[in-house]
Amino acid sequence: MSVLKPVFPLHQRLRKRTLAWEAALARAVGNHPFVAGIAGTAVAVAMAGLTFVSLYAGRADALTHAHETSQSLVAIIGSDLERNIEIYNLSLRAMVDGAQRPLTWQLSPGLRQAVLFDRATDAGYLGGAYILGTDGKVKAEQSGEINPLIGLGDRDYFLVHQRGASVGLFISHPFRSRLRDHKLSIGLTRRIDAPAGQFAGVALLAIRIEYFQHLLDKINTGPSGSVFISLDDGTLLARKPLTSNEIGTSIVRSPVFAYIAGHSSAGSFVTVSAIDGVTRMYTYARVPGTPLLAVVAPAIDDILASWRKRSAIAAVLTFALAMVVIGVSWLLAFAVRDKILAEGELLRLAATDPLTGLANRRTLDQRLDEAWLHSRRNGEPLSALFIDIDYFKRFNDTHGHAAGDEVIAAVADCVASTVRRSIDVVARYGGEEFAVILPGTPAAGAARLAEKIRRTVESLRFTHAPGTQEAVTVSIGSASCVPSNGGTALELLAAADEQLYAAKAAGRNQVMSFVRPENETTHGASS
Repeated sequence: MSVLKPVFPLHQRLRKRTLAWEAALARAVGNHPFVAGIAGTAVAVAMAGLTFVSLYAGRADALTHAHETSQSLVAIIGSDLERNIEIYNLSLRAMVDGAQRPLTWQLSPGLRQAVLFDRATDAGYLGGAYILGTDGKVKAEQSGEINPLIGLGDRDYFLVHQRGASVGLFISHPFRSRLRDHKLSIGLTRRIDAPAGQFAGVALLAIRIEYFQHLLDKINTGPSGSVFISLDDGTLLARKPLTSNEIGTSIVRSPVFAYIAGHSSAGSFVTVSAIDGVTRMYTYARVPGTPLLAVVAPAIDDILASWRKRSAIAAVLTFALAMVVIGVSWLLAFAVRDKILAEGELLRLAATDPLTGLANRRTLDQRLDEAWLHSRRNGEPLSALFIDIDYFKRFNDTHGHAAGDEVIAAVADCVASTVRRSIDVVARYGGEEFAVILPGTPAAGAARLAEKIRRTVESLRFTHAPGTQEAVTVSIGSASCVPSNGGTALELLAAADEQLYAAKAAGRNQVMSFVRPENETTHGASS
C-alpha cells in the first residue's frame, strides 16, 4: 500500500486538470456555438479533399502501371522479332555462303539442296527459302520444286541488292507470293556476290505475314486498345484489331506515326487516334538491327475503368459521410445555441423578478457583495437606497391585487428609468419594497437621486373608476459609506432600511439619509 500512496495525488491532479480542460472546452464551445458547425464542416471538407487527392494519386498510379505494362509488352514483341529475325539471318548467311561456292552448283540437286538450306528454313510461318539468280529466276528452292517461268526480278528486295553491295539484311515490304498461291508475305534477303564481287543473285526467306499477326494475338490491350507492327517507313505489317485490307498500307500520314518518326527510338505519349477518335497511351520501340517498329496503345478509358469504378464508390461514400459530419456538426451547433439561449433565459428568469423585470433578491445580494468588494479595493464610496410604496396594503385591499401589481410595476419603471448607470443595481426586494445599489456614489449624490425617484413616483396618477384618480408615493431610506474604512455590505443595507422606517415614521413620501460616522458627519435630509 505504501508504494501506491504517491500515485493517488498525481492521479487526482491529472483528473482535475482533465476536468478543467473539459470545462474550458465546454465554455469555449458554449461561447461560440457555431464553431462546432464550422469546425465540422472544415473537417468534412478536409476529409473529402484528402480522399480526392488520394483518388487522383490512384489515377496517376493506374496510368503509371499501364505505361510500365505497355513497355513490357513492347519489349516482349521486340524481343520475339529480334530473336526470330536473327535466326533467319543466320540461315540466310548460310545460304549465301553455300551459293557463293562454285562447288555447290556442281553437286547433285538433292545434295545441293542439303548444303544450301539448313533445318531453320523449316521453321513455322516460313513460306519458303530460295536462291535467285542474276535474272531474278529461282535457281534453288527448299522444296526442290523450281518453276522456271516465274521471275522475281521486279521485287524491291531484288532491286535493292542488285543496286548495292552493302545493304546486308533487307526486310521487304509485304507482297503477294507468286510461288505460293499469292499468299501475303515479306521477304528477308541477303546479296550473293560472285568471286570478283559482282552481283550474283539473292538469298530469300519468305515469312508469312501471319507470323506478325499471330504475335499480336497474344497481346491483350483491353477492349478499345490497339497494337501494331510496321516498317520504319510507315508500312503496316500487322495490327490488332485488324480491319480488312490494312496490311501493306502506309500509315505515314497518321499523326501517331508522325510523332513516333520525329522522336527517339523508344518512348510513350497520349493522343487521340485519328482512326476511331479513342484516346490512347502509345508506347513504342524500334527493334534493334531491323526497320521494324512495335507499338502498344491501350485506351485511357480501359486503363482507368477500374479506377473510375472504385473512385465513384469512394466519392459517393466520402460525400455521404461528409454530409453526415456537416449535418451532425450544424445540428450540434444549433443544439448548443438553443441550449445556451435556454440557459441564458433560465439564468435571466432566475435573476429577475417576473412582475417588474428588475433584479430579484438573490441578484441583489450578489451584486451588492461585488460592489462592496470593488469599492473597498478602490477606496470609493458606496450608497444604498431602500424604497417602499406608501400605504400599499390599504391600496391593495381597496382596489385588489391586480391593481396592486399594476402599481408595483409602474413604480419599478419609475425607479429603473431614473437610475440610468449600467453599474447601478435596481432590485425588487420583496412585496412593495425596492432596493438600489449605487457604486461610487457619495451621500449627497444618493440623496439627490432618491429625491428624484420620489418626485417621479409622486407624479404618477392611477385611475380606478371614471372621474377618479389617486396618487402613489414612496418613502426612501438612503445610506452611504466608504467600504475601505470597515463594516459590511449588510450593515450598509440595514442602515438604509433604518432610514426608510425613519422616513415612514416622519410622515412618508420623503427621503431620509445616513452616512456612517467614521466616514462623514451624520446628518439627515428629508423632503
